Order: sequence, then C-alpha cells, then structure tokens
Amino acid sequence: MTFATLGLIEPLLRALEALGYQTPTPVQAQAIPAVLAGRDLMAAAQTGTGKTAGFAVPLLQLLTMEGPKVTANSVRALILCPTRELAEQVHASVAQYAEHLPLTTYAVYGGVSINPQMMKLRKGVDILVATPGRLIDLFRQNALKLNQLQTLVLDEADRMLDLGFSEELANIYRMLPKKRQTLLFSATFSDDIRLLAGQMLNDPLSIEVSPRNVAANTVKQWVVPVDKKRKAELFVHLMRKGKWKQVLVFAKTRNGVDALVDKLQGLGINADGIHGDKPQATRQRALDRFKASDVQILVATDVAARGLDIEDLPMVVNFDLPIVAEDYIHRIGRTGRAGNTGEAISLVCADEVNMLSAIEMLTRQTLTRKMEQDFEPEHRVPDTDASGQVVKKPKKPKKPKTSGGGGKRNLGKWVESGEVAAEPSIKPVRKVPVFNTGPRKKK
Repeated sequence: MTFATLGLIEPLLRALEALGYQTPTPVQAQAIPAVLAGRDLMAAAQTGTGKTAGFAVPLLQLLTMEGPKVTANSVRALILCPTRELAEQVHASVAQYAEHLPLTTYAVYGGVSINPQMMKLRKGVDILVATPGRLIDLFRQNALKLNQLQTLVLDEADRMLDLGFSEELANIYRMLPKKRQTLLFSATFSDDIRLLAGQMLNDPLSIEVSPRNVAANTVKQWVVPVDKKRKAELFVHLMRKGKWKQVLVFAKTRNGVDALVDKLQGLGINADGIHGDKPQATRQRALDRFKASDVQILVATDVAARGLDIEDLPMVVNFDLPIVAEDYIHRIGRTGRAGNTGEAISLVCADEVNMLSAIEMLTRQTLTRKMEQDFEPEHRVPDTDASGQVVKKPKKPKKPKTSGGGGKRNLGKWVESGEVAAEPSIKPVRKVPVFNTGPRKKK
C-alpha cells in the first residue's frame, strides 16, 4: 500500500515524499480513508506510529477540496491539545504537510501574550491548533468565531482529563456547531475517554491498531530498585557507567526537576529542565537545545511526556514513576519511535511500589529488575507482577512471649526492619464532562 492508493491529492503526496514518508503506518492506512469519507473517528495507537499524519493529512485534503474560504476571525478546523509543547509539535507537522496547499495554519496556547494571537486570527485561519484554556480566552474576547468549523480533533484527550480540562472541554463543546466531524486520537483510551467519545461523536468508527495500553516493543524496559535519597547518586553513576550521550529524564514535581538539574550542573554535567512554572520561551529554548544535542540531559515533568519528538532519542529515565499509569506509556514512547530502538529505565523506591504495580497491570507485563551493586536499597521494594498484586515477603514468626507482663499485648503488625508495608492502590478519579445537548428550559 502507498499513500497514493489512499486517494491523496498530488500536493500532499509531494509533501509526504519530501518528509521521507514511504508507506502508511497501520493507523494511517485505516484512519485516512475514514476521515476522507467524513466519518467520526476514535483511533488508538502506540505513540510514535504516525497519529498526527493520520488525522492532519486527510483533514488538509478535505479543507482544500470542500467548503468556503475562511472568513475573518474564523477557523475551519480545530485541533485541541493538552500542552503547549504538543500544540507546537502538532502545528509544525501540519505546516509541513500543508506546504504546497493554499491553506493557513496557526497555533495558540497560554504562557505567552494573547495580543499577537488575536492579530493573527483577524484574517481567519483554516486550521487552528490550540490548548483549551487559551481557546476559550480568545473566544470570550470575540477574537475567534467557530460558526465555520467543519472538523474538531481532540489529540490526547485522556491527558486533557488528567490535567483537569473537563470543564473547559464542556464549555468548548457548547461553542461548536452541532453539524461537524469529530476525531479522537490517542495512544491510550481509558473508560472515561470512551464515555466522553460516546457523548461527543456521532456513530464513530473505532480503530485500535495495537493492543490497548501496551508500550511499543521497540523499547527495552527495566527497573532499578533504590532508596529515594540515593536516586540522584544512582542516576549519575548509571549515566557515567553507560556513557549516556542524550537522556530525557522524567521527575514527578517541578521542585524535583529543579533539584536534579542543580545537582547535575553542580557536577559539571550539561543539563536543563522544563516544567509548567517556566516561561514558554524558556521551555522552548531548552527543548531546542536538547534536540540539537547542545544539552546532554533534559529533566522534565509530564509536560514533555507527549508531543516531544526527537529523532533517534536513545534513552528515557523515569527518575520518579508517574502517578497516572497511562503516562508511563507516553513517557517511554519518546524513545523507540518510527521503528528505532530505545531504552527506558525506572528508578523505583519502596513508596512507589503501588505505582509500579499499576503500570505492570496496565501494560500486562512484569518489568525486569536489575540491582545495581553498591546501591541495593535498605528499604526493600516488594515484588510485583502484571496481575496488579504486590507480592509480600513472608512474615517472620513472632518472638516467643517472655514471662510476666500480666496478660496479652497488642504488638501490632510485624514488619521487617526497613520494610515499607504496601498501601492499597487508589486509582485517581478523573472528572468526565457531561454535555447537555438538549434544549434549554425557559426561565
């Protein structure tokens, strides 16, 4: 199969050829004909398999072949993304695909001045890539009209719910014309997202080109148990031992990112960090330097878990495990992309055992553990498996009672010295927006 057999027009074929796209990936082969046919779509595929081209290429063709010219302050297609980084990444791809087409594209997001964005929208834009919050701001300031909208794309909708965009999605839904095409693309689809799709999509075609919530098999994964206080020391040891050249590191908190970057820079290691508190220009500069190999180690929160596309990135390290198990798949999906191989190492301490168990249950695999000499943890990380169970070590027998004491005592639960008892796994609750599509009642 070729892109030409999918019915794409010559300007798109020329752009794809220039980008080195030779044959469609499985998700592209199924999604492109469905989008061209006007179907609503819900597509799940592993990260790095070409989802962006799967919706952007046929969307560009539809806009070229159909519909009136865009009017002032209007858009004909809207692509919603959860983060600024992903919005920039998606827009860059869309602009490349549209190089030989008479269409305009633009990206809007928070963290930067809204005025230049308002000026850009005055003439109208065929395809707008946006984060939910900034889109609503532009709409409320009358800088954006949605009455010409033909297609809505939600990219990584599960992440939008994780980040608390449920209310914004409900507000955006009420702004849109009822007659439109809606496309949902993501690497993972939770039950919450399937409920959301049922509310927003009309008789959608479902595409799942790979097992649900499975990490790419091009990524070699393993776990190194370690005490929390020694994680930074272990990371530096592994980096020097393995002679790592370019590594993307994920930390759980913004303070954690800053602390690790400070430590690495103090050791003379070329490192930088990105998180939500940093200005957009600073974040983009760090990403650009990392892509250009001017920075060896990039430490990030989950703002970089999606949308960061680096050619041949060899290594991802989970300095902290993610709170939401699905984010593990997206994190390690930054490596092993487009058929390349990669490695993903997780440094796991005792109080992360439930997160590890949730990841193994989600991905349906037990991650290999490798102890690093001289870094064996004092606080044992209990064994886990893909069933989602924490395998507890057999308890030691209680010591025999000594004489005296005047009766029974409640000695509590016996726990080994240095052992941390596993807590019950609590799945984060995500609020799913409920869209009221019926007529409003008169007051």
